[in-house]
Amino acid sequence: MQLNTLVAALGLFAPASALLRFGCASLTVQRLDPLVNPGQIPSTHLHQIIGGNSFNVTMEPGKHDLVAKSSCTTCQFSEDFSNYWTATLFFRARNGSFKRVPQIPQQGIESTRGGMMVYYMSDALFDTAQKSKVTAFKPGFRMLVGDATIRTREQARKFRQLTYICMESQASRAPEYIGFPPKPCAGGIMANHLFPTCWNGKDLDTPNHQDHVSYPEVGTFESGGACPSTHPVKIPQLMLETVWDTRPFNNKADWPEDGSQPFVWSSGDKTGFSSHADYLFGWKDDSLQKAMDAHCYVSCPTLKTQSITQQNKCLVNDMVKEPLDGWLDKLPGDNMVY
Repeated sequence: MQLNTLVAALGLFAPASALLRFGCASLTVQRLDPLVNPGQIPSTHLHQIIGGNSFNVTMEPGKHDLVAKSSCTTCQFSEDFSNYWTATLFFRARNGSFKRVPQIPQQGIESTRGGMMVYYMSDALFDTAQKSKVTAFKPGFRMLVGDATIRTREQARKFRQLTYICMESQASRAPEYIGFPPKPCAGGIMANHLFPTCWNGKDLDTPNHQDHVSYPEVGTFESGGACPSTHPVKIPQLMLETVWDTRPFNNKADWPEDGSQPFVWSSGDKTGFSSHADYLFGWKDDSLQKAMDAHCYVSCPTLKTQSITQQNKCLVNDMVKEPLDGWLDKLPGDNMVY
């Protein structure tokens, strides 16, 4: 069972569940990627980014202090200046033109400007004694889950919990798909990104931004799976939920003539298997560790919060000038769809 399916039942298990859950407004939508394509203007494909406003073309490890360089954050917890980003979703019409799919804020944060829902989980879901201990990420920590070049189910198997939900309503958390849902979704499509939860304890990053972290040896974080000996340090389960408003594109007469689903990632992927997300840690001082140690549920008294109005005011300037809205003849970056 996937974590987001279980999260739907958290009201029943709140005393035994330790996690933070908070909304983050959109910071910017640009073709920038300081993790995979540092210094490159523009990067290979379009991303939607949330978090601290120190986000930039280059964020060099050891030199770019996200906390010190940020003056605001789009996240509810005002001590979180981390940056989180994913590819953006496009609809490809039968005539071959493209339109960017907007994002839907989830229930309870409806006035948020786009963005995502972020989770940090500190306990296995049914650890009723809450004995688990996680080590919060360290300054300079960064990681990537998924692979923008993947196009097959077999290739995607190495990433255990990257899924989609074809939503009937905002409450939907099942069933889940590994690739794009093959049918119109009445409530939109939710993309779920769950990051690895075990760390080697020494590297803040590695060349591919993945080798320093690992999934549990067996099972998943929420099922209590143990970390492998190569990556013995248990870190929080970081999860991102993005709801894409595919409802305006549900007329199958506009879909490809062969009936295949019409959505593509900004990387050109029409399968959905290339789903990926990036993370640059930027919590102030030890605020995240304190929250993890407190085993808080959803919110946390140790953390400071800000209003959605304040979140929505936090922005960064456009560093890449190109059309993103309306109907486009090609994807930004002229990425081939395959």
